[in-house]
Amino acid sequence: MNRGPVGVAVIGAGNISKQYLDNLTRFPDLAVHVIADLFPEAAAARAAEYGIAEHGTPELALSHPDVEIIVNLTIPAAHVEVATAAVRAGKHVWSEKPFSLDRESGLGLLKEADDAGLRLGCAPDTFLGAGLQTARRVIERGDIGVPLTAQTVFQTPGPESWHPNPSFLFQRGAGPLFDMGPYYLTALVQTFGSIRRVAALGSKAKAIRVVGTGPKAGESFEVEVPTHVSALAEFEGGASSHSIFSFQSPRMRMGFVEITGTEATLALPDPNYFDGELQICRTGETEWTSIPATGPADGRGMGVLDMARSIRTGAAHRATGQLAYHVLDAMVSISESVDSGAFTDVASSAPSSAALPEDWAPTEATLDGVRA
Repeated sequence: MNRGPVGVAVIGAGNISKQYLDNLTRFPDLAVHVIADLFPEAAAARAAEYGIAEHGTPELALSHPDVEIIVNLTIPAAHVEVATAAVRAGKHVWSEKPFSLDRESGLGLLKEADDAGLRLGCAPDTFLGAGLQTARRVIERGDIGVPLTAQTVFQTPGPESWHPNPSFLFQRGAGPLFDMGPYYLTALVQTFGSIRRVAALGSKAKAIRVVGTGPKAGESFEVEVPTHVSALAEFEGGASSHSIFSFQSPRMRMGFVEITGTEATLALPDPNYFDGELQICRTGETEWTSIPATGPADGRGMGVLDMARSIRTGAAHRATGQLAYHVLDAMVSISESVDSGAFTDVASSAPSSAALPEDWAPTEATLDGVRA
C-alpha cells in the first residue's frame, strides 16, 4: 500500500501546463515524476524549466511505477483517449475541461474508471478556491435568503488576438460554450444543484478568423462552432439562470455572476479564478457591501491535490468526474437546443461536493505516514 506524497505525471506540455506545474511542484503532498508530450522536445523543455528528472512520450508516464495520478492537459479532442489509456494502465486521472466532447465517450470513461476502482477528477477546480467557497458559505448561512435566479456573462472578441495557436478553440468541443462554460455552469451547479433542462440560441459572427500573435500570426482558420450562445437553465429545485458565452463582443465583460435570493443579490468573483471579492446588495439597499474571500486560493492544481489526499484517506474528492460529466451533459444539451430551437432535458445529475475547510492548507505536508 502506498503512503506519503502521491506520484503524479503530467501529459501535455502546452500553455496550461505552466499554471499547473507552478503549483503541483510546490505542494508537498504531491511528487511530480514525469512530464510527457507527443512532442518529446516540448516535454524536455518543460521538465528542464521545473527541474523534473523524467520526460518523454505519454507511454513513459502511463508505465511509470511511481505515478498514481495522470494529469491530462491535452487538447479537448484527446481528453477521453488519454484518460482511458491512463485508467487501463491502472492510474487515477485528473483532466482539464471539458470532460469529453460527447455523452457516449464520457459515460464510457466513467464506467471504465468505476469498474477499475479508479478515480476521475476534472477541471474546473476553481470552485475550491476562496472566492467561490466563501460564496457557498454566505449562501448556506442564509445571507441572501432562498436562492432563486442567476445571471452570468462571459464576452470577449475572441482568443485569436492573444493565443499563439487558437484554432482548436473554435473547433468542435470548444467555442465559448465548451471553453468557458464549465467555469460558470459548475459555479451554478454548486449553488442550485443539478440542471434539469436548458434552452438556447447561438450564432457565428465570422466563418473565418485570423491568428493575431506568435509564429502563426496572419494565418486564417475556419470557425466550426457558434461563437455566441445565450442559454437558459432550470435546476432541480426550480431555480433558473440566464448565461451568455461569447467570442464575438467588442466589449469585454468577464466573470459576471450574480445569484439573487429572496433577501439579497450576491455578486460572485470570476469563476475562472480562485480568489476575489464578493459583494452583496440586500433588499431595501441601493449600495453594494463588500465581503472578503477567506480560505485557500492556490490556483490550478488544487483539485489534483484534493484528489490525491482523498486517495490516501479514502474520503470523497470534490471535483469529480461525475460533476464534470453533468456539466458536459448540460453543455451538449445547450448545443442541441441551439440546433433544435426547443427546450432540451438534461438526464444526468451532479453529486454534491463537500465544502472545503477554510484552513485547508495546500502547502502543508499532511500525508506523512498516511496509508492508502
